[in-house]
Amino acid sequence: MKSFIKKFKFLFIAALLGGYVIISYSFVDSYFEVSKNLDIFATLFRELNIYYVDETNPGDLMKKGIDDMLASLDPYTNFIPESEIEDYRYMTTGQYGGIGALIRQEGEYVVISEPYEGFPAQKADLRAGDRLLKINDTETKGKKTEDVSKFLKGQPSSTIKLIIEREGEKKPIEKIINREEIKIKSVSYSGMIKPGIGYIKLTGFTENAANEVKDALMELKKNPEFKSLILDLRGNPGGLLKEAVDIVNIFEDKGTDIVSTRGKVKDWDRTHKALNNAVDLTIPISILIDRGSASASEIVSGALQDLDRGVIIGQRSYGKGLVQQTRPLSYNAQLKVTVAKYYTPSGRCIQALDYSHRNEDGSVDKVADSLISAFKTKNGRIVYDGGGVAPDITTETPKYSSILTSLVTKNLIFNYATKYRIAHNTIDPAKDFKLTDAEYDDFTAFLNGKDYDYTTKTEKTLDELKEHAKDDKTLDAIKADIDALKQKVMHNKKEDLIKYKPEIKQFLEEEIVSRYYFQNGRLEASLKDDLDLKEAVSLLNNSERYNTILTTIVKSEKSLYNPDKDKQRNLRKPKGDMEN
Repeated sequence: MKSFIKKFKFLFIAALLGGYVIISYSFVDSYFEVSKNLDIFATLFRELNIYYVDETNPGDLMKKGIDDMLASLDPYTNFIPESEIEDYRYMTTGQYGGIGALIRQEGEYVVISEPYEGFPAQKADLRAGDRLLKINDTETKGKKTEDVSKFLKGQPSSTIKLIIEREGEKKPIEKIINREEIKIKSVSYSGMIKPGIGYIKLTGFTENAANEVKDALMELKKNPEFKSLILDLRGNPGGLLKEAVDIVNIFEDKGTDIVSTRGKVKDWDRTHKALNNAVDLTIPISILIDRGSASASEIVSGALQDLDRGVIIGQRSYGKGLVQQTRPLSYNAQLKVTVAKYYTPSGRCIQALDYSHRNEDGSVDKVADSLISAFKTKNGRIVYDGGGVAPDITTETPKYSSILTSLVTKNLIFNYATKYRIAHNTIDPAKDFKLTDAEYDDFTAFLNGKDYDYTTKTEKTLDELKEHAKDDKTLDAIKADIDALKQKVMHNKKEDLIKYKPEIKQFLEEEIVSRYYFQNGRLEASLKDDLDLKEAVSLLNNSERYNTILTTIVKSEKSLYNPDKDKQRNLRKPKGDMEN
Protein backbone atom coordinates (compact mmCIF):
# COMPACT_ATOMS: atom_id res chain seq x y z
CA MET A 1 0.00 0.00 0.00
CA LYS A 2 2.83 2.41 0.94
CA SER A 3 4.53 1.51 -2.30
CA PHE A 4 1.35 2.35 -4.25
CA ILE A 5 0.90 5.71 -2.47
CA LYS A 6 4.56 6.59 -3.10
CA LYS A 7 4.18 5.69 -6.78
CA PHE A 8 0.91 7.70 -7.04
CA LYS A 9 2.57 10.78 -5.50
CA PHE A 10 5.42 10.49 -7.98
CA LEU A 11 3.04 10.25 -10.95
CA PHE A 12 0.90 13.15 -9.63
CA ILE A 13 3.94 15.43 -9.17
CA ALA A 14 5.27 14.39 -12.59
CA ALA A 15 1.93 15.26 -14.17
CA LEU A 16 1.88 18.65 -12.44
CA LEU A 17 5.43 19.36 -13.55
CA GLY A 18 4.56 18.24 -17.06
CA GLY A 19 1.58 20.60 -17.13
CA TYR A 20 3.71 23.41 -15.75
CA VAL A 21 6.35 22.79 -18.42
CA ILE A 22 3.70 22.82 -21.18
CA ILE A 23 2.10 26.03 -19.86
CA SER A 24 5.47 27.64 -19.25
CA TYR A 25 6.74 26.58 -22.65
CA SER A 26 3.61 27.98 -24.29
CA PHE A 27 4.03 31.28 -22.43
CA VAL A 28 7.74 31.48 -23.17
CA ASP A 29 7.19 30.54 -26.80
CA SER A 30 4.55 33.29 -27.20
CA TYR A 31 6.74 35.80 -25.38
CA PHE A 32 9.71 34.84 -27.58
CA GLU A 33 7.67 35.40 -30.76
CA VAL A 34 6.62 38.87 -29.57
CA SER A 35 10.16 39.75 -28.45
CA LYS A 36 11.76 38.41 -31.64
CA ASN A 37 9.43 40.33 -33.95
CA LEU A 38 9.74 43.54 -31.96
CA ASP A 39 13.51 43.28 -32.32
CA ILE A 40 13.23 42.65 -36.08
CA PHE A 41 10.90 45.63 -36.47
CA ALA A 42 13.13 47.94 -34.40
CA THR A 43 16.26 47.05 -36.39
CA LEU A 44 14.38 47.38 -39.71
CA PHE A 45 13.00 50.78 -38.70
CA ARG A 46 16.46 52.01 -37.68
CA GLU A 47 18.19 50.77 -40.85
CA LEU A 48 15.43 52.16 -43.09
CA ASN A 49 15.64 55.64 -41.58
CA ILE A 50 19.45 55.69 -41.76
CA TYR A 51 20.03 54.29 -45.24
CA TYR A 52 16.92 55.03 -47.34
CA VAL A 53 17.89 57.14 -50.37
CA ASP A 54 15.56 60.07 -49.51
CA GLU A 55 14.79 61.75 -46.23
CA THR A 56 12.07 59.95 -44.28
CA ASN A 57 9.58 61.13 -41.66
CA PRO A 58 9.89 58.57 -38.84
CA GLY A 59 6.60 59.62 -37.27
CA ASP A 60 4.63 59.20 -40.49
CA LEU A 61 6.32 55.88 -41.24
CA MET A 62 5.50 54.51 -37.80
CA LYS A 63 1.88 55.76 -37.94
CA LYS A 64 1.44 54.11 -41.34
CA GLY A 65 2.91 50.84 -40.06
CA ILE A 66 0.72 50.84 -36.95
CA ASP A 67 -2.46 51.74 -38.87
CA ASP A 68 -1.91 49.01 -41.48
CA MET A 69 -1.16 46.43 -38.79
CA LEU A 70 -4.34 47.25 -36.87
CA ALA A 71 -6.41 47.40 -40.07
CA SER A 72 -5.65 43.70 -40.56
CA LEU A 73 -7.64 42.97 -37.38
CA ASP A 74 -10.89 44.99 -37.50
CA PRO A 75 -11.94 48.59 -38.28
CA TYR A 76 -12.48 49.43 -34.60
CA THR A 77 -8.99 48.72 -33.23
CA ASN A 78 -7.21 52.04 -33.69
CA PHE A 79 -4.06 53.90 -32.65
CA ILE A 80 -4.79 57.36 -31.21
CA PRO A 81 -1.70 59.61 -31.15
CA GLU A 82 -1.51 62.45 -28.65
CA SER A 83 -2.43 64.95 -31.38
CA GLU A 84 -5.82 63.25 -31.87
CA ILE A 85 -6.74 62.68 -28.23
CA GLU A 86 -9.09 65.69 -28.11
CA ASP A 87 -11.04 64.41 -31.11
CA TYR A 88 -11.35 61.01 -29.43
CA ARG A 89 -12.55 62.57 -26.19
CA TYR A 90 -15.22 64.42 -28.12
CA MET A 91 -16.51 61.09 -29.46
CA THR A 92 -16.98 59.75 -25.93
CA THR A 93 -18.04 62.92 -24.09
CA GLY A 94 -19.59 65.04 -26.85
CA GLN A 95 -17.56 67.91 -25.42
CA TYR A 96 -14.83 70.20 -26.79
CA GLY A 97 -13.68 73.81 -26.77
CA GLY A 98 -14.70 75.79 -29.82
CA ILE A 99 -17.32 77.99 -31.49
CA GLY A 100 -20.09 75.39 -31.91
CA ALA A 101 -20.60 74.95 -35.65
CA LEU A 102 -20.25 72.46 -38.47
CA ILE A 103 -17.96 73.40 -41.36
CA ARG A 104 -17.53 71.96 -44.83
CA GLN A 105 -15.28 72.33 -47.85
CA GLU A 106 -16.56 74.32 -50.81
CA GLY A 107 -13.99 74.90 -53.51
CA GLU A 108 -10.84 76.55 -52.16
CA TYR A 109 -12.57 77.77 -49.03
CA VAL A 110 -14.24 76.34 -45.95
CA VAL A 111 -17.77 77.52 -45.14
CA ILE A 112 -20.02 77.35 -42.08
CA SER A 113 -22.54 74.60 -42.81
CA GLU A 114 -24.56 74.72 -39.60
CA PRO A 115 -24.17 76.75 -36.38
CA TYR A 116 -25.41 75.09 -33.19
CA GLU A 117 -28.23 76.93 -31.47
CA GLY A 118 -27.20 78.59 -28.22
CA PHE A 119 -23.44 78.39 -28.83
CA PRO A 120 -20.86 81.08 -29.76
CA ALA A 121 -21.21 80.81 -33.55
CA GLN A 122 -24.97 81.36 -33.43
CA LYS A 123 -24.68 84.06 -30.75
CA ALA A 124 -22.25 85.93 -33.03
CA ASP A 125 -24.73 85.58 -35.93
CA LEU A 126 -22.52 83.30 -38.00
CA ARG A 127 -24.77 81.76 -40.62
CA ALA A 128 -24.73 78.67 -42.81
CA GLY A 129 -23.03 79.61 -46.06
CA ASP A 130 -20.62 82.13 -44.50
CA ARG A 131 -17.21 81.71 -46.15
CA LEU A 132 -14.18 81.84 -43.85
CA LEU A 133 -11.52 84.12 -45.32
CA LYS A 134 -9.24 84.61 -42.30
CA ILE A 135 -8.87 83.18 -38.82
CA ASN A 136 -6.78 85.37 -36.49
CA ASP A 137 -5.22 87.05 -39.56
CA THR A 138 -4.30 83.69 -41.12
CA GLU A 139 -5.54 83.27 -44.69
CA THR A 140 -7.73 80.17 -45.08
CA LYS A 141 -7.81 79.96 -48.88
CA GLY A 142 -6.62 76.51 -49.98
CA LYS A 143 -6.82 75.02 -46.48
CA LYS A 144 -8.77 71.85 -45.80
CA THR A 145 -11.51 71.43 -43.20
CA GLU A 146 -9.10 69.55 -40.89
CA ASP A 147 -6.68 72.50 -40.87
CA VAL A 148 -9.41 75.10 -40.35
CA SER A 149 -10.96 72.97 -37.58
CA LYS A 150 -7.72 73.09 -35.60
CA PHE A 151 -7.73 76.90 -35.82
CA LEU A 152 -11.34 77.18 -34.69
CA LYS A 153 -11.02 74.87 -31.69
CA GLY A 154 -9.29 76.03 -28.54
CA GLN A 155 -9.55 76.62 -24.82
CA PRO A 156 -12.92 77.88 -23.55
CA SER A 157 -12.90 81.67 -22.85
CA SER A 158 -10.17 82.26 -25.46
CA THR A 159 -10.97 84.74 -28.24
CA ILE A 160 -10.90 84.16 -31.97
CA LYS A 161 -11.22 86.71 -34.82
CA LEU A 162 -12.91 85.66 -38.04
CA ILE A 163 -13.15 87.48 -41.35
CA ILE A 164 -16.08 86.10 -43.33
CA GLU A 165 -17.64 86.66 -46.71
CA ARG A 166 -21.44 86.55 -46.81
CA GLU A 167 -23.59 86.44 -49.91
CA GLY A 168 -25.50 89.71 -50.26
CA GLU A 169 -22.89 91.74 -48.34
CA LYS A 170 -20.53 93.97 -50.32
CA LYS A 171 -17.66 93.85 -47.84
CA PRO A 172 -16.16 91.10 -45.66
CA ILE A 173 -17.50 90.99 -42.09
CA GLU A 174 -15.35 90.77 -38.96
CA LYS A 175 -16.51 88.60 -36.05
CA ILE A 176 -14.88 88.45 -32.61
CA ILE A 177 -16.00 85.25 -30.88
CA ASN A 178 -15.31 83.89 -27.41
CA ARG A 179 -14.87 80.13 -27.51
CA GLU A 180 -16.90 78.09 -25.06
CA GLU A 181 -17.04 74.52 -23.85
CA ILE A 182 -19.27 72.88 -26.45
CA LYS A 183 -21.34 69.99 -25.13
CA ILE A 184 -23.42 68.30 -27.80
CA LYS A 185 -26.42 66.51 -26.32
CA SER A 186 -27.14 62.90 -27.17
CA VAL A 187 -30.88 63.61 -27.14
CA SER A 188 -31.17 66.05 -30.02
CA TYR A 189 -34.95 66.39 -29.86
CA SER A 190 -37.94 65.27 -27.82
CA GLY A 191 -41.60 66.19 -27.68
CA MET A 192 -45.15 65.14 -28.44
CA ILE A 193 -45.52 64.47 -32.17
CA LYS A 194 -49.07 63.10 -32.21
CA PRO A 195 -51.87 63.02 -29.64
CA GLY A 196 -50.79 60.56 -26.96
CA ILE A 197 -47.43 59.76 -28.61
CA GLY A 198 -44.09 61.12 -27.42
CA TYR A 199 -40.86 61.06 -29.40
CA ILE A 200 -37.19 60.99 -28.37
CA LYS A 201 -34.38 61.27 -30.93
CA LEU A 202 -31.10 59.82 -29.63
CA THR A 203 -28.09 60.61 -31.84
CA GLY A 204 -25.25 59.19 -29.71
CA PHE A 205 -24.22 57.43 -26.52
CA THR A 206 -21.82 59.94 -25.00
CA GLU A 207 -21.49 60.49 -21.26
CA ASN A 208 -24.84 61.33 -19.64
CA ALA A 209 -26.90 60.02 -22.58
CA ALA A 210 -29.04 57.86 -20.26
CA ASN A 211 -29.81 60.81 -18.00
CA GLU A 212 -30.81 62.84 -21.05
CA VAL A 213 -33.22 60.11 -22.16
CA LYS A 214 -34.59 59.83 -18.63
CA ASP A 215 -35.06 63.61 -18.35
CA ALA A 216 -36.78 63.71 -21.76
CA LEU A 217 -39.11 60.89 -20.71
CA MET A 218 -39.95 62.58 -17.41
CA GLU A 219 -40.77 65.79 -19.29
CA LEU A 220 -43.08 63.88 -21.64
CA LYS A 221 -44.81 62.24 -18.67
CA LYS A 222 -45.87 65.68 -17.46
CA ASN A 223 -48.29 65.74 -20.39
CA PRO A 224 -51.52 64.03 -19.28
CA GLU A 225 -52.13 62.77 -22.84
CA PHE A 226 -48.79 60.92 -23.03
CA LYS A 227 -49.49 57.20 -23.48
CA SER A 228 -46.76 55.71 -25.71
CA LEU A 229 -43.21 56.43 -26.89
CA ILE A 230 -41.16 56.36 -30.08
CA LEU A 231 -37.40 56.02 -29.45
CA ASP A 232 -35.52 56.94 -32.63
CA LEU A 233 -32.07 55.30 -32.97
CA ARG A 234 -31.73 55.70 -36.73
CA GLY A 235 -28.30 56.83 -37.85
CA ASN A 236 -26.97 56.46 -34.29
CA PRO A 237 -23.47 54.90 -34.53
CA GLY A 238 -23.24 54.02 -30.83
CA GLY A 239 -20.84 54.98 -28.05
CA LEU A 240 -20.49 54.04 -24.40
CA LEU A 241 -21.76 50.61 -23.37
CA LYS A 242 -22.65 51.85 -19.87
CA GLU A 243 -25.04 54.44 -21.30
CA ALA A 244 -26.76 51.75 -23.41
CA VAL A 245 -27.25 49.58 -20.31
CA ASP A 246 -28.64 52.51 -18.33
CA ILE A 247 -31.06 53.46 -21.13
CA VAL A 248 -32.53 49.94 -21.21
CA ASN A 249 -32.72 50.16 -17.40
CA ILE A 250 -35.15 53.09 -17.79
CA PHE A 251 -37.70 50.59 -19.15
CA GLU A 252 -36.56 47.38 -17.38
CA ASP A 253 -36.38 46.90 -13.63
CA LYS A 254 -33.41 46.49 -11.32
CA GLY A 255 -31.60 43.15 -11.62
CA THR A 256 -32.54 42.45 -15.27
CA ASP A 257 -29.74 41.05 -17.44
CA ILE A 258 -29.23 43.54 -20.28
CA VAL A 259 -26.00 42.59 -22.05
CA SER A 260 -23.03 40.32 -21.43
CA THR A 261 -19.48 40.56 -22.79
CA ARG A 262 -16.98 37.76 -23.46
CA GLY A 263 -13.35 38.10 -24.49
CA LYS A 264 -9.99 36.33 -24.48
CA VAL A 265 -9.09 38.01 -21.18
CA LYS A 266 -11.51 36.53 -18.66
CA ASP A 267 -11.81 39.85 -16.82
CA TRP A 268 -14.03 40.92 -19.71
CA ASP A 269 -16.48 38.07 -19.16
CA ARG A 270 -19.23 39.86 -17.30
CA THR A 271 -22.97 40.41 -17.31
CA HIS A 272 -24.28 43.95 -17.14
CA LYS A 273 -27.49 44.17 -15.16
CA ALA A 274 -29.96 46.97 -14.57
CA LEU A 275 -28.74 48.65 -11.38
CA ASN A 276 -31.63 51.03 -10.75
CA ASN A 277 -35.39 50.97 -10.49
CA ALA A 278 -37.12 51.46 -13.83
CA VAL A 279 -38.83 54.74 -14.71
CA ASP A 280 -41.66 53.09 -16.64
CA LEU A 281 -42.21 49.34 -16.99
CA THR A 282 -45.43 49.37 -18.99
CA ILE A 283 -45.49 52.20 -21.53
CA PRO A 284 -45.68 50.85 -25.11
CA ILE A 285 -42.46 51.61 -27.02
CA SER A 286 -41.58 51.57 -30.69
CA ILE A 287 -37.85 51.68 -31.49
CA LEU A 288 -36.78 52.97 -34.91
CA ILE A 289 -33.54 51.57 -36.40
CA ASP A 290 -31.81 51.49 -39.78
CA ARG A 291 -28.49 50.46 -41.35
CA GLY A 292 -26.84 53.37 -39.56
CA SER A 293 -27.85 52.07 -36.11
CA ALA A 294 -24.77 50.37 -34.67
CA SER A 295 -23.04 49.17 -31.52
CA ALA A 296 -24.73 50.71 -28.45
CA SER A 297 -27.86 51.35 -30.57
CA GLU A 298 -27.97 47.62 -31.21
CA ILE A 299 -27.51 46.83 -27.53
CA VAL A 300 -30.56 48.97 -26.69
CA SER A 301 -32.74 47.75 -29.58
CA GLY A 302 -31.57 44.12 -29.23
CA ALA A 303 -32.12 44.05 -25.47
CA LEU A 304 -35.59 45.64 -25.67
CA GLN A 305 -36.48 43.15 -28.42
CA ASP A 306 -35.18 40.14 -26.47
CA LEU A 307 -37.05 41.27 -23.36
CA ASP A 308 -40.20 41.85 -25.45
CA ARG A 309 -40.30 45.37 -24.08
CA GLY A 310 -40.83 47.17 -27.38
CA VAL A 311 -41.45 46.68 -31.10
CA ILE A 312 -38.55 47.35 -33.49
CA ILE A 313 -39.44 49.16 -36.74
CA GLY A 314 -37.25 50.03 -39.73
CA GLN A 315 -34.40 48.25 -41.50
CA ARG A 316 -31.87 45.70 -40.24
CA SER A 317 -29.20 47.38 -38.12
CA TYR A 318 -25.49 47.60 -38.93
CA GLY A 319 -24.26 44.49 -37.10
CA LYS A 320 -21.43 45.61 -34.80
CA GLY A 321 -21.21 43.23 -31.85
CA LEU A 322 -17.68 44.14 -30.73
CA VAL A 323 -16.63 46.00 -27.57
CA GLN A 324 -13.63 48.35 -27.46
CA GLN A 325 -11.50 49.55 -24.55
CA THR A 326 -8.75 52.17 -24.53
CA ARG A 327 -5.30 51.23 -23.24
CA PRO A 328 -2.66 53.88 -22.38
CA LEU A 329 0.55 53.96 -24.42
CA SER A 330 3.75 55.94 -24.00
CA TYR A 331 3.92 59.65 -24.93
CA ASN A 332 0.21 60.17 -24.10
CA ALA A 333 -0.97 58.03 -27.01
CA GLN A 334 -3.70 55.42 -26.64
CA LEU A 335 -4.79 52.16 -28.23
CA LYS A 336 -8.50 51.58 -28.77
CA VAL A 337 -8.64 47.80 -28.94
CA THR A 338 -11.43 45.29 -29.43
CA VAL A 339 -11.49 43.27 -26.21
CA ALA A 340 -14.76 41.35 -26.33
CA LYS A 341 -18.00 40.55 -28.13
CA TYR A 342 -21.30 41.47 -26.58
CA TYR A 343 -24.40 39.30 -26.28
CA THR A 344 -28.01 40.40 -25.86
CA PRO A 345 -30.24 38.86 -23.12
CA SER A 346 -31.30 35.93 -25.33
CA GLY A 347 -27.61 35.03 -25.82
CA ARG A 348 -27.16 36.23 -29.41
CA CYS A 349 -24.23 38.20 -30.79
CA ILE A 350 -25.30 40.48 -33.62
CA GLN A 351 -21.81 40.85 -35.18
CA ALA A 352 -22.33 40.66 -38.95
CA LEU A 353 -18.79 40.39 -40.35
CA ASP A 354 -16.33 37.68 -39.34
CA TYR A 355 -12.99 39.50 -38.91
CA SER A 356 -11.37 36.40 -37.41
CA HIS A 357 -11.43 34.61 -40.78
CA ARG A 358 -10.24 36.87 -43.60
CA ASN A 359 -10.00 35.78 -47.22
CA GLU A 360 -6.62 35.57 -48.97
CA ASP A 361 -7.15 39.02 -50.47
CA GLY A 362 -7.82 40.49 -47.02
CA SER A 363 -11.57 40.89 -47.54
CA VAL A 364 -14.07 39.93 -44.87
CA ASP A 365 -17.26 37.92 -45.33
CA LYS A 366 -20.45 38.03 -43.35
CA VAL A 367 -21.01 35.30 -40.78
CA ALA A 368 -21.88 32.18 -42.76
CA ASP A 369 -25.56 31.20 -42.72
CA SER A 370 -24.54 27.74 -41.49
CA LEU A 371 -23.13 29.36 -38.34
CA ILE A 372 -26.23 31.45 -37.58
CA SER A 373 -28.18 30.20 -34.58
CA ALA A 374 -31.72 30.71 -33.31
CA PHE A 375 -32.48 32.22 -29.90
CA LYS A 376 -35.68 32.96 -28.01
CA THR A 377 -36.99 36.21 -26.59
CA LYS A 378 -38.61 36.38 -23.16
CA ASN A 379 -41.99 35.48 -24.68
CA GLY A 380 -40.53 32.71 -26.84
CA ARG A 381 -40.26 34.56 -30.16
CA ILE A 382 -37.46 33.28 -32.42
CA VAL A 383 -34.60 35.68 -33.20
CA TYR A 384 -31.22 35.07 -34.83
CA ASP A 385 -27.63 36.15 -34.30
CA GLY A 386 -24.95 37.00 -36.85
CA GLY A 387 -26.38 39.91 -38.81
CA GLY A 388 -27.52 42.91 -36.84
CA VAL A 389 -30.93 43.38 -35.22
CA ALA A 390 -33.78 42.40 -37.54
CA PRO A 391 -36.83 44.64 -37.03
CA ASP A 392 -40.20 43.21 -36.02
CA ILE A 393 -41.74 45.40 -38.72
CA THR A 394 -39.52 45.95 -41.75
CA THR A 395 -39.94 49.13 -43.78
CA GLU A 396 -38.45 50.09 -47.12
CA THR A 397 -34.94 51.55 -47.17
CA PRO A 398 -35.21 55.17 -48.37
CA LYS A 399 -34.23 55.42 -52.02
CA TYR A 400 -33.34 58.77 -53.51
CA SER A 401 -33.33 59.80 -57.15
CA SER A 402 -30.08 60.45 -58.96
CA ILE A 403 -30.99 64.11 -59.45
CA LEU A 404 -31.59 64.67 -55.71
CA THR A 405 -28.29 62.99 -54.86
CA SER A 406 -26.52 65.28 -57.31
CA LEU A 407 -28.25 68.43 -55.99
CA VAL A 408 -27.30 67.57 -52.40
CA THR A 409 -23.71 66.45 -52.98
CA LYS A 410 -22.95 69.45 -55.20
CA ASN A 411 -24.27 71.82 -52.50
CA LEU A 412 -26.95 73.32 -54.74
CA ILE A 413 -29.76 72.79 -52.23
CA PHE A 414 -27.44 74.19 -49.53
CA ASN A 415 -26.58 77.25 -51.64
CA TYR A 416 -30.19 77.97 -52.55
CA ALA A 417 -31.12 77.90 -48.85
CA THR A 418 -28.40 80.52 -48.25
CA LYS A 419 -29.94 82.69 -50.98
CA TYR A 420 -33.43 82.14 -49.53
CA ARG A 421 -32.32 83.20 -46.03
CA ILE A 422 -31.01 86.51 -47.38
CA ALA A 423 -34.34 87.24 -49.07
CA HIS A 424 -36.57 86.23 -46.13
CA ASN A 425 -36.07 87.44 -42.55
CA THR A 426 -38.66 85.06 -41.10
CA ILE A 427 -40.61 81.95 -42.09
CA ASP A 428 -43.47 79.90 -40.61
CA PRO A 429 -42.72 77.52 -37.70
CA ALA A 430 -40.61 74.51 -38.71
CA LYS A 431 -43.43 71.97 -38.64
CA ASP A 432 -45.69 74.22 -40.77
CA PHE A 433 -43.21 75.62 -43.31
CA LYS A 434 -43.80 74.70 -46.94
CA LEU A 435 -42.28 76.03 -50.15
CA THR A 436 -44.82 77.45 -52.57
CA ASP A 437 -44.89 76.32 -56.18
CA ALA A 438 -43.59 79.77 -57.18
CA GLU A 439 -40.62 79.36 -54.81
CA TYR A 440 -39.87 75.91 -56.24
CA ASP A 441 -39.92 77.46 -59.71
CA ASP A 442 -37.45 80.03 -58.40
CA PHE A 443 -35.20 77.16 -57.30
CA THR A 444 -35.31 75.56 -60.75
CA ALA A 445 -34.41 78.94 -62.26
CA PHE A 446 -31.53 79.18 -59.78
CA LEU A 447 -30.18 75.91 -61.23
CA ASN A 448 -29.83 77.32 -64.74
CA GLY A 449 -26.19 77.12 -65.75
CA LYS A 450 -25.23 75.12 -62.63
CA ASP A 451 -23.41 71.79 -62.89
CA TYR A 452 -25.48 68.96 -61.51
CA ASP A 453 -25.08 66.29 -64.15
CA TYR A 454 -25.70 62.70 -63.10
CA THR A 455 -26.13 59.22 -64.50
CA THR A 456 -29.27 57.24 -63.76
CA LYS A 457 -29.15 53.59 -62.73
CA THR A 458 -30.64 52.55 -66.08
CA GLU A 459 -27.95 54.46 -67.95
CA LYS A 460 -25.26 52.83 -65.80
CA THR A 461 -26.74 49.39 -66.50
CA LEU A 462 -26.69 50.03 -70.27
CA ASP A 463 -23.06 51.21 -70.06
CA GLU A 464 -22.18 48.02 -68.19
CA LEU A 465 -24.05 45.95 -70.79
CA LYS A 466 -21.99 47.60 -73.52
CA GLU A 467 -18.75 46.73 -71.68
CA HIS A 468 -19.83 43.09 -71.22
CA ALA A 469 -20.80 42.86 -74.89
CA LYS A 470 -17.39 44.23 -75.81
CA ASP A 471 -15.71 41.53 -73.71
CA ASP A 472 -17.93 38.86 -75.28
CA LYS A 473 -17.18 40.13 -78.81
CA THR A 474 -20.90 40.76 -79.42
CA LEU A 475 -20.92 44.54 -79.27
CA ASP A 476 -21.07 45.10 -83.04
CA ALA A 477 -24.24 43.06 -83.26
CA ILE A 478 -26.16 44.85 -80.50
CA LYS A 479 -24.54 48.29 -80.28
CA ALA A 480 -27.29 50.00 -82.28
CA ASP A 481 -29.98 48.48 -80.03
CA ILE A 482 -28.15 49.58 -76.85
CA ASP A 483 -27.67 53.11 -78.18
CA ALA A 484 -31.37 53.30 -79.14
CA LEU A 485 -32.39 52.20 -75.63
CA LYS A 486 -29.99 54.66 -74.05
CA GLN A 487 -31.46 57.47 -76.14
CA LYS A 488 -34.94 56.57 -74.90
CA VAL A 489 -34.00 56.50 -71.20
CA MET A 490 -31.49 59.35 -71.25
CA HIS A 491 -32.47 61.67 -68.45
CA ASN A 492 -33.88 65.10 -68.99
CA LYS A 493 -33.02 67.44 -66.11
CA LYS A 494 -36.10 69.60 -66.51
CA GLU A 495 -38.39 66.57 -66.57
CA ASP A 496 -36.62 65.09 -63.52
CA LEU A 497 -37.08 68.36 -61.59
CA ILE A 498 -40.83 67.93 -62.11
CA LYS A 499 -40.94 64.16 -61.68
CA TYR A 500 -39.00 64.19 -58.38
CA LYS A 501 -40.39 67.49 -57.13
CA PRO A 502 -41.84 66.09 -53.84
CA GLU A 503 -38.54 64.64 -52.57
CA ILE A 504 -36.44 67.58 -53.80
CA LYS A 505 -38.90 69.99 -52.19
CA GLN A 506 -38.70 68.07 -48.90
CA PHE A 507 -34.92 68.43 -48.75
CA LEU A 508 -35.16 72.10 -49.71
CA GLU A 509 -37.63 72.74 -46.89
CA GLU A 510 -35.43 70.99 -44.33
CA GLU A 511 -32.34 72.96 -45.37
CA ILE A 512 -34.21 76.29 -45.37
CA VAL A 513 -35.84 75.58 -41.99
CA SER A 514 -32.41 74.85 -40.47
CA ARG A 515 -31.34 78.44 -41.30
CA TYR A 516 -33.99 79.78 -38.92
CA TYR A 517 -34.65 77.01 -36.38
CA PHE A 518 -31.32 75.14 -36.45
CA GLN A 519 -31.05 71.40 -35.62
CA ASN A 520 -34.42 71.04 -33.91
CA GLY A 521 -36.15 72.74 -36.79
CA ARG A 522 -34.44 70.53 -39.36
CA LEU A 523 -35.59 67.42 -37.50
CA GLU A 524 -39.17 68.68 -37.15
CA ALA A 525 -39.28 69.39 -40.86
CA SER A 526 -37.90 65.92 -41.71
CA LEU A 527 -40.57 64.14 -39.65
CA LYS A 528 -43.48 65.44 -41.74
CA ASP A 529 -43.13 62.75 -44.42
CA ASP A 530 -41.22 60.13 -42.42
CA LEU A 531 -42.56 56.70 -43.42
CA ASP A 532 -40.94 54.85 -40.49
CA LEU A 533 -42.50 57.34 -38.09
CA LYS A 534 -45.91 56.94 -39.70
CA GLU A 535 -45.63 53.16 -39.27
CA ALA A 536 -44.69 53.61 -35.59
CA VAL A 537 -47.60 55.97 -34.98
CA SER A 538 -50.00 53.56 -36.67
CA LEU A 539 -48.72 50.69 -34.52
CA LEU A 540 -48.90 52.58 -31.22
CA ASN A 541 -52.46 53.61 -32.03
CA ASN A 542 -53.37 49.92 -32.39
CA SER A 543 -52.73 48.25 -29.04
CA GLU A 544 -54.09 44.90 -30.23
CA ARG A 545 -51.56 44.73 -33.08
CA TYR A 546 -48.76 45.92 -30.77
CA ASN A 547 -49.46 43.20 -28.18
CA THR A 548 -49.90 40.52 -30.85
CA ILE A 549 -46.42 41.21 -32.26
CA LEU A 550 -44.82 40.86 -28.82
CA THR A 551 -46.64 37.66 -27.88
CA THR A 552 -46.93 35.70 -31.14
CA ILE A 553 -44.23 33.05 -31.52
CA VAL A 554 -43.01 33.40 -35.09
CA LYS A 555 -39.56 33.14 -36.60
CA SER A 556 -37.85 36.32 -37.73
CA GLU A 557 -35.83 36.44 -40.94
CA LYS A 558 -32.78 34.21 -40.52
CA SER A 559 -30.29 36.29 -42.45
CA LEU A 560 -30.92 39.29 -44.64
CA TYR A 561 -27.54 40.92 -44.15
CA ASN A 562 -26.14 42.03 -47.48
CA PRO A 563 -23.42 44.68 -47.18
CA ASP A 564 -23.87 45.77 -50.80
CA LYS A 565 -27.65 45.64 -51.01
CA ASP A 566 -28.12 47.27 -47.60
CA LYS A 567 -25.87 50.27 -48.26
CA GLN A 568 -27.76 53.51 -47.94
CA ARG A 569 -26.59 57.06 -48.36
CA ASN A 570 -27.80 59.46 -45.69
CA LEU A 571 -28.24 62.61 -47.75
CA ARG A 572 -29.20 64.51 -44.61
CA LYS A 573 -25.64 64.05 -43.31
CA PRO A 574 -23.31 65.08 -46.12
CA LYS A 575 -19.82 63.65 -45.77
CA GLY A 576 -17.09 66.06 -44.82
CA ASP A 577 -18.91 68.23 -42.28
CA MET A 578 -16.78 68.70 -39.17
CA GLU A 579 -17.54 69.81 -35.59
CA ASN A 580 -15.93 73.05 -34.34
